[in-house]
Amino acid sequence: MLTVRARPGNASQGLLQAAGLVFPCALGRGGISAGKREGDGATPLASMRILSGYFRGDHFFDARKTRLAMAPIGPDLGWCEVPDDRNYNRPVKIPYGASHEHMRRADRLYDACLVLDWNIAPRRRGRGSAIFFHLAHAGFTPTQGCVAVTARAMARLLPLLSDRTVVKVVR
Repeated sequence: MLTVRARPGNASQGLLQAAGLVFPCALGRGGISAGKREGDGATPLASMRILSGYFRGDHFFDARKTRLAMAPIGPDLGWCEVPDDRNYNRPVKIPYGASHEHMRRADRLYDACLVLDWNIAPRRRGRGSAIFFHLAHAGFTPTQGCVAVTARAMARLLPLLSDRTVVKVVR
């Protein structure tokens, strides 16, 4: 289990505890919310299982050192974020007609990106999409609702993770 809580005095930054270790992390610009909605920028107050992940083999080699199912990120991988689309909160092949995130990012945030089971099954329109555990910007600037750590922290955590690992976001 990975336990995440907001850092005192800064709702968009947090502390992640795992296996006796504590790592700083970035949270959503909307802090932690029990009423997560698409576009609110909040990190869901929830227990979310890690399902699988994606990695950039040309940037983040440590992603192969895990028990999680990891797939390489190609230039045509996207993630649909339109609540009314049939592929809402699902990976899509780019080009794609509806609004989507590009998983192969220039800012390298998704060089190691783990998919959390938030709003996957059952999937509810408008309850939030693309809630990932990924790499953080320098200074732990806010995410759009994800949990993000440094590349070094991710490299330390990946060997400990499996598809039974739960990310528990608490207050």
